[in-house]
Amino acid sequence: MKPIWIVDDDDSIRWVLEKALARENLATRSFTNARDAMNALQSDTPQVLVSDIRMHGASGLELLQTVKAKYPGLPVIIMTAFSDLESAVAAFQGGAFEYMAKPFDLDKAVELIRRALDESLRESSVEQSISETPEILGQAPAMQDVFRAIGRLSQSNVTVLITGESGSGKELVARALHKHSPRASQPFIALNTAAIPKDLLESELFGHERGAFTGAQTTRRGRFEQAEGGTLFLDEIGDMPFDLQTRLLRVLSDGHFYRVGGHQPMKANVRVIAATHQNLETRVKDGLFREDLYHRLNVIRLRLPSLRERREDIPLLTKYFLNQSAKQLGVDVKRMSEPALQFLSSLDFPGNVRQLENLCNWITVMAPGQTVEIPDLPQDLIPIAAVAVQAQAAANSNDQINRSSEYLSGAPAQINGNAFTEKTVYRSGESWVSLLEAEATAMLAEGQSEVIDKLGRCFESVVIKAALRHTHGRKNDAAIRLGIGRNTITRKIQELGIDGVKDE
Repeated sequence: MKPIWIVDDDDSIRWVLEKALARENLATRSFTNARDAMNALQSDTPQVLVSDIRMHGASGLELLQTVKAKYPGLPVIIMTAFSDLESAVAAFQGGAFEYMAKPFDLDKAVELIRRALDESLRESSVEQSISETPEILGQAPAMQDVFRAIGRLSQSNVTVLITGESGSGKELVARALHKHSPRASQPFIALNTAAIPKDLLESELFGHERGAFTGAQTTRRGRFEQAEGGTLFLDEIGDMPFDLQTRLLRVLSDGHFYRVGGHQPMKANVRVIAATHQNLETRVKDGLFREDLYHRLNVIRLRLPSLRERREDIPLLTKYFLNQSAKQLGVDVKRMSEPALQFLSSLDFPGNVRQLENLCNWITVMAPGQTVEIPDLPQDLIPIAAVAVQAQAAANSNDQINRSSEYLSGAPAQINGNAFTEKTVYRSGESWVSLLEAEATAMLAEGQSEVIDKLGRCFESVVIKAALRHTHGRKNDAAIRLGIGRNTITRKIQELGIDGVKDE
């Protein structure tokens, strides 16, 4: 691991941070000015950079700009005096990981540097993984099976049928099959048969002669001719019109076809890779797809897993797409917080990888700040998770408090039998007030007594735990944020049996 760089013209600040990080077994390298750090960046890089904002010579903002231009993924923590908060905000908007106001609490400073360090190590791991698998990303066992299949087919010209849900990456796999085949130096031509009107599809596939139909003023080469010697990828083959299936079957059978309006047979030296999200066996039974064509295409079948079958790949894909989106737009890369990544990994993503990619484009443009939290995500994502898990509603006050703990930990909790998570409560289309009303109504209908006391305890437990989590367990800070006294919060913590409180 690389050292942490500390840039400050204040000897005491450098000394304090060096000693504190040394106690954490973290290596450091110190600079008295920004210019020396810029020069050092020519030959070396830190794991995390901590810099003062106002120094003799070049400022911390100039250093930040230099770092972000060369190493956009490197976390930079800006230190500033209280009078410089306006500049600190500007630095944060310019890509700083976080800022610390002087004088700072040393333990908090080390904790912040630790977080930046973890982020840096994760980013390095993702970049390495991306560089190792530049075509298709995936570490899940289901994707490893796909990679092995591509490897086995690398020296083959056999017809392949790729199945999988929409958005799962079927064209990427087709391109990989082509790239690693003996035809790699020849064209790869893709055609979505569902996107072309029926009247034009025949001409798209096989081309047409001049005068073959109204508007055919010149001879046109079809996709089979364009892919000569290479690979033709026919996406959504299950939607191909029945009469065109017959013509495709002939090409696959004897390797010849006719242009529309033509009389001269054309030779097709093309490898066909087909893909569909539909069940072709069912379409054959329903008389919508030719059985003989199905068997011609189904020589080797390759099934792509849905994204919900490879949830462990979601963090890797998310960071990759955020990097790609930022490069395309020329902006700084957004970072997902760990809770936000875990939340995304819990979603089903019916649109699969394509939906995740679109989401990352949205995040890059719309999400505020550089670190994306759950509330920064599109509102329509929350109800998807809200219906993911159903469980039995608790009926007594202990269960009410337990539900609060589940709520705060992010696990599925219950209100009147409906699953929800921390953010879903107030972003699922129903306000938390209406959900509270529904819970009270259910408890009254069950004949429970002391309803207001039970719900009141539940409410207090939820709010106090949320405040403690926000302040990392610091009771005094939580009391201040809640607007109650220290004695009050101490008493309620004891009454409600809340754990995870730091002694102060």
